[in-house]
Amino acid sequence: MRGKGVVAGPAERADAARIALLATRCRLVLLEMIHRAGSGHAGSSLSCADIISVLKFDQMDWTPDPSAGDVFVLSKGHAAPAWYAALIVDGDLPAEDIGTLRALDSRLQGHPDRTRLDLVDVSTGALGQGLSVAVGRALGKRLHGRDSTVYCLLGDGECQEGQVWEAFMYAGAHRVPGLVAIIDHNGSQSDGAVDDILPLHPLPDKLRAFGWQVDEVDGHDHGALRDAFRRRATGGPSAIIAHTRKGRLGPGRVLMNGSHGDLPSAAEYAAAVDFLETLLEVGI
Repeated sequence: MRGKGVVAGPAERADAARIALLATRCRLVLLEMIHRAGSGHAGSSLSCADIISVLKFDQMDWTPDPSAGDVFVLSKGHAAPAWYAALIVDGDLPAEDIGTLRALDSRLQGHPDRTRLDLVDVSTGALGQGLSVAVGRALGKRLHGRDSTVYCLLGDGECQEGQVWEAFMYAGAHRVPGLVAIIDHNGSQSDGAVDDILPLHPLPDKLRAFGWQVDEVDGHDHGALRDAFRRRATGGPSAIIAHTRKGRLGPGRVLMNGSHGDLPSAAEYAAAVDFLETLLEVGI
């Protein structure tokens, strides 16, 4: 069953409104980055913008120091603009960096590169490897007696990789604590629909059979995401299947019909900016 966020009172409503506005700002920034670069995965970045916003602005105890606080592994590294945008919106990166995405020698490469940007916890790009690294980081933190969490964001198409399932199997069998895998389940990958290429069903049952605690939520519902993160297991790994829409800008609006890697035209970009700026004006 897909969870739904429950807003309990004024404080929760205020937090939800704050995250929603920050997520909208992230969408504006990532789209500007991709537009100015003339390349980038807009659809895949937009689908996980809400997930990353809840993590960066609300749930993670994250610092640029990799030895302290939580760790974020963006296994679906082609969605790097969503992480860069969150860093810019949160003040970790200057706004001037918006125009440097994918530029030669830029800190903001098309996939996260820790050798260029120390605000990236793990270099990623080759799909299927991020969860294995996350398992290792979680085990390392346990060996050092650190009570922190490693979050790993995967794509659903990426979950067709065998290495992902080796990591799921190991983490479940060894009850690796402090590990949360979030699957951005937008139903689409580079070559088409996930269900047409290699279906994952029944994904929740498979993960539970491997020893993971599993939640299913609307990946654009900030309250549902917050609740799922708060329910994460303490004595083993947790998986959150976040159902999303590739290219989602906001309520009732999807960019380029959910295209995986196409670049928005000038008109599509301008219309998307107008829509997002209107959301900011009305506080959505």
